Amino acid sequence: MDELSTQRVFGTILAHRADDADLFFQYNRSEGWVLEEGEVKSGSFSIDQGVGVRVVAGEKTAFAYADDITPAALEAAAKVTRAIASDGGSRTAGATVVRAGNALYAPIDPVAQFDDGAKVRILETLERHARAADPRVKQVIGRLSGEYDVVLVARADGAFAADVRPLVHLSLTVIAEQDGRREQGHQGAGGRFGYGYFTDELLGQLARDAVRQALVNLEARPAPAGVMSVVLGPGWPGILLHEAIGHGLEGDFNRKGTSAFSGRVGQRVAARGVTVVDDGTIPERRGSLSVDDEGNPTTRSVLIEDGILRGYLQDRLNARLMGVAPTGNGRRESYASIPMPRMTNTFMLGGDKDPAEIIASVQRGLYAVNFGGGEVDITSGKFVFSASEAYWIEDGKVRYPVKGATLIGNGPEALTRVTMIGDDMALDSGIGMCGKDGQSVPVGVGQPTIRIEGLTVGGTA
Repeated sequence: MDELSTQRVFGTILAHRADDADLFFQYNRSEGWVLEEGEVKSGSFSIDQGVGVRVVAGEKTAFAYADDITPAALEAAAKVTRAIASDGGSRTAGATVVRAGNALYAPIDPVAQFDDGAKVRILETLERHARAADPRVKQVIGRLSGEYDVVLVARADGAFAADVRPLVHLSLTVIAEQDGRREQGHQGAGGRFGYGYFTDELLGQLARDAVRQALVNLEARPAPAGVMSVVLGPGWPGILLHEAIGHGLEGDFNRKGTSAFSGRVGQRVAARGVTVVDDGTIPERRGSLSVDDEGNPTTRSVLIEDGILRGYLQDRLNARLMGVAPTGNGRRESYASIPMPRMTNTFMLGGDKDPAEIIASVQRGLYAVNFGGGEVDITSGKFVFSASEAYWIEDGKVRYPVKGATLIGNGPEALTRVTMIGDDMALDSGIGMCGKDGQSVPVGVGQPTIRIEGLTVGGTA
């Protein structure tokens, strides 16, 4: 493959009119390890490569892919997509322009960085720390994964962009038992760096945090139910913001008018003080990208500023149809997937309140520190989230841990009920995955401690 080969492919694609076209080349090498009861229970290793060919005409997209990166395979894929372009615009292939992205992470290969023994020792060290933390720990499951991803985007307008994307992830599940009752605790970390990030000190902290959560849940009482004040902790609870609000700010939903935020740019959509940002330029973060999967540098986009909606997350297709600039949020799971507007690292900025002051302001309510699973309806904004670690607040004090709490509400409406914003904004530890239309991509989330009025809490009490 060379530049001449790609020009020939674009010649085939653009034999009829089209508004946009691109080639997405990818080489990916990944691995995974699972340690349980001190033994490696499973391991995986895979190599995948291929190229996706996309042509866009108006709102229509034609897409084909091949796992054989050769001129013949590219030509065959191009011929499959060409038919869609007959009703499109008049784009022609442009002069070659190399796009430089943001230098956000080192172009390293985590998979080749350590030998297999060193990777297993990371998990063994994690388990040793967990079991040493408390004798009630009965089971420890550790998972370690790494990925080396190389991409090249060639566009019909002549732009070329490439990226080398390392990614590692470590997760821990601890099961503790007391008086016949068993509870779990979870913790994890990761980002766009190598396995050397997982130092003995960090492994010890992750293990202690997971064990602490399991022990807290052993003491948890049934969660009260009803409409009440809810305090969300900093960091990972930002996943509620991501799911219940972030997806509704993606360009495709708003262009089609299916989001609760459609047509509301410039209007107040949240309480004063609420500022929501999507930032794909934070160095080494899990959701960051030097360039997106359409060859555009990622950006820092202020979506909601002091409660006012300022804009949406855009890929090239939806930005063109909405008459705005792309924001560097065109993402795809792999060369076999079409790009779409997706979040990178999405978070709420901090305010001016001491977290202790926020808790002290609540007479009766829930304090949610960590979340498990959840669901959201993009059109209505309704969500349901389960809290994996939560506490009951009474008379301004955290009284006891509770179990079985679920938060039920409407994302856009919940934004208007934020009454206090803490000064402790934090990002998650690097564990987020986001699903949309069958595609999964790594993301980051975050927020400060916040107080929300009138959320419905489903409990077990």
